[in-house]
Amino acid sequence: MVTRREFIVSTTATIGGLATLPSCAPETIADSYENVVSSTWRHGVVSAGDKPALLRELVRYATLAPSSHNSQCWKFRLEEGSISISPDLSRRCPVVDPEDHHLFVSIGCATENLLQAALANGLKGNVVFGDSARNGPRIWLEPTKAVVTSLFNAIPERQSTRAEYDSKPISTSELALLEQAGQGNGVRIILLTAHEAMENVLEYVVQGNTAQINDRAFVEELKAWIRFSSRDAVWTGDGLYAASSGNPSVPSWLGSLLFELFFTPKSENDKYAKYVRSSAGIAIFVSEAETPAQWIEVGRCYERFALQSTALGIRNAMLNQPVEVSALRPQFSSFLGIGRRKPDLVVRFGRGPTLPSSLRRPLEAVLI
Repeated sequence: MVTRREFIVSTTATIGGLATLPSCAPETIADSYENVVSSTWRHGVVSAGDKPALLRELVRYATLAPSSHNSQCWKFRLEEGSISISPDLSRRCPVVDPEDHHLFVSIGCATENLLQAALANGLKGNVVFGDSARNGPRIWLEPTKAVVTSLFNAIPERQSTRAEYDSKPISTSELALLEQAGQGNGVRIILLTAHEAMENVLEYVVQGNTAQINDRAFVEELKAWIRFSSRDAVWTGDGLYAASSGNPSVPSWLGSLLFELFFTPKSENDKYAKYVRSSAGIAIFVSEAETPAQWIEVGRCYERFALQSTALGIRNAMLNQPVEVSALRPQFSSFLGIGRRKPDLVVRFGRGPTLPSSLRRPLEAVLI
């Protein structure tokens, strides 16, 4: 009996020649995927005293943050002494994220990257909100002593690694660093490393995953953000590049066909079971309120956790089904025993491989 992966590999090999035919995509795609990756995921150098260039560089670092479906749901405005980050509502994911929770978490991740990059370049950032946090934060910048942290150094190396890990435990000292990085104002982190507790979380992941895949609107929204080939990833500069999840890079028409054939509750649940059981632990971010300002703080906490993980050589990826499916969230809260606090993010972590990187849109696309 042919397995899903064997079918994908054999089908891709059979028609592989078609993938090498001249593309009808716009000729503006001159750079290869590898060239775009190297120009995207890097540290930059800005001449001392060139303030406009420095502010643009801070925005570039901010855009290397994770976002829901890699939608890059943010806009930046450069102002005298500050940078404002606002939500780009045209890039919402209304099915999986109807309350814009993930959108504001994503803005929080970008905010943290910006603050880390500012400090490394001799600027201290102060995050403030105007009349409504739904408009996003404004980061005031003032001169300070430059401090290059391990979190800043990790920004170009960070990735959401959707693969199996090596199942090996993380040391107590490393867990302490992860816990410290993930705490914030009104936000705390729960680290689960015991087998039984992780299996309990997996049960919620499977329930949520089954509900989502049986929702056609969810599937269509997810599929719209998948970039099946490297050419598609380079052309759009956003979305979920298939190879970044360990899948083959194939022409869009083939990827779409394979997705429809094999994206099923059973296949995905089997995959998530392997993911969880190969992980060293699961981190759950919980917070005191359900407001955009609090969600932004959650994003900042998660990004520090992700950067600290990267600095330690630890991978991580989201398992957010228990908080995305509204019917499951109260049950999940009861399981965690967190009282009136709310679970915001569920993240698995462990040591694992480096996968192909996702891409980013150019600065011109995100600057107001």
